[in-house]
Amino acid sequence: MTTTFLDPTAELSPEVRQALPRVKSLDGLTVGLLDISKARGNIFIDRIEDLFGQRGVKTLRYKKPTFTRVAPVELNQQIAMECDVVVESLAD
Repeated sequence: MTTTFLDPTAELSPEVRQALPRVKSLDGLTVGLLDISKARGNIFIDRIEDLFGQRGVKTLRYKKPTFTRVAPVELNQQIAMECDVVVESLAD
């Protein structure tokens, strides 16, 4: 018996990127909280925002127009300019 896995992105030759180094601390950094617009993702982001706030971490919130498409270039650029790190919500 053979198992076949299908890539839902349909990328024939996916781009390989080296992961960026992780930050050692969030002190003095701005964390972007990106809601990808899936059901209940905002509940997750609310909780994460609360936990960061309890630790004095500055957060900014963003939301994709729809989870069915990649984030608009303008949104990605705004997040990159305003934030040092990003947490992205996934929920259902």
